[in-house]
Parts: sequence; structure tokens; C-alpha cells
Amino acid sequence: AQYGAGTARAVARAHQTAAPVDIVLKSTDAAFPPSEALFGPVRRLSDPERIDTLPGFAEGAWWVQDAAAALPALLLGDVAGHSVIDLCAAPGGKTMQLAARGANVTAVEIDATRAERIRENLERTKLNAEVVLADARDFEGSASFVLIDAPCTATGTIRRHPDLPWIKGAADVTVSAGEAYEILESGSRLVAHGGTLVFAVCSLEREEGEEQIAAFLSGHPEFSRAPITAEEVFGRADWITPDGDLRTLPCYLPGGMDGFYAARLKRLT
Repeated sequence: AQYGAGTARAVARAHQTAAPVDIVLKSTDAAFPPSEALFGPVRRLSDPERIDTLPGFAEGAWWVQDAAAALPALLLGDVAGHSVIDLCAAPGGKTMQLAARGANVTAVEIDATRAERIRENLERTKLNAEVVLADARDFEGSASFVLIDAPCTATGTIRRHPDLPWIKGAADVTVSAGEAYEILESGSRLVAHGGTLVFAVCSLEREEGEEQIAAFLSGHPEFSRAPITAEEVFGRADWITPDGDLRTLPCYLPGGMDGFYAARLKRLT
């Protein structure tokens, strides 16, 4: 209902198709396997079989990351030479994006196994970041930029996890939204004055995205929305909400992409 009947049908059709495999290049001159250019550093593999044998993988020239998942880190803008805290960082795609662009990244992850996966990905790609094993709600620090890829019901990834509609319900949305809001509150305190916060979820539910930001802004006058422009998302005005947030749907792009929501906030005081 929140997207309208026509869009809902398009999303449902997209959910019935196999998800392609997208990659993000570490640099503009990185070696890459046969693939289609999507936007910026993001490409879609032509043949995703045996990924670890494809050109450039062993050399760390690229990593697997859905096109939609690659967008939130780009919304931070020019991070070169700046401190960035990446909360809920596993498996590390956004951490690698930020490190590749010259940021001083602190990747915070609560799960030890997933934190180790970040370290392994950084080692393969020869990128540097500090990986901290901690609950994002307890982490202390300060940075010019904070990125939160919050826990959610992941309903934007049903193509990859077709069992989701059967194992997730309204109660799960409420629980996930509550946990994510706690992380948003905690993460906002890490943003330096004049700094930027990007909050993202791979969920199609407004309760986990738009409504979270509306509630947060109503109680935090020290933050204001920094609207995202179409130019920042490679001219795709249809990916931008009337409020200036990012909203991708599985029916976007030929072959689809994950459903993602992201909002960018600026700390004023």
C-alpha cells in the first residue's frame, strides 16, 4: 500500500527473479572481469560463477556488493583524509569503499565472526581500517562522518532470501526498528559539530526508514536533513524521495537491485 499497486506489482515481479552479482572497483584503473558498467565504481558481472577465480579478485581489485548497497557510502561525499565511523560494518563493503577513497575508517561490528570477515576483506583488498568489536550502542568516539547501516528486516533483499516473507512479520519490523533507533541515537552522538550522518537500511518498510528519520529529527533540533540530489546518484531522480532521501526498489535497474533507504543528516551544533 505504501508504494501503490503498480509499483508493488513491479517489486513482486522483481522478487521472482534471481539477483545478479554486482561488484565495486577499488579504483578507476582496477582490473575487472567481464561485466556491465552500472554507475560510478559499480559493475554487474556477466558470469558470476566461481567469483574467486575471476580477474582481479585475488589481487583485491574489487569486492562483491549490491549496487544499492554501494550508494550510502557515496552520500558522505569527499571523505579523503577525514575520520569516518562505520557502524554495523560487516561484511565490510562500505568500509572498503570509504578506505579506498582515502578515509580514516573505524569499522564497528558486534559479531566476532563478522568482524573477522571485515579484516579478511581488508587484507585481500590491501585497504586499511581499524576494526573494533563492539556494540554500536556502546561505542564511544567522534568523527566528521558517521555511517549507520542499521539492522533491519532486510525486506529489500528478498531476491536473495526468498524465505523472508515467511519468517518475518509485523512484530519483527517493530523489534528491528527499535534496535535501529537506539543505534541511530547513539551514533548521532559520535558526529562532530558540522559533521555528516548517513543512516541506511536494506528494508522496504517505512517504519524502518522514513519514519525513523522523521522521529529522530522531531527530537533532535541539532540535526537537519541534508537533501540528496539526483546528481549524487548518477542522475536517477526517481531514486530520491520528496524529502530528499534515497529510496531504491528491487524493480529499479534492468535486472533489479536491492531495496534500500538512506537519509543524510547534518549536525548543526
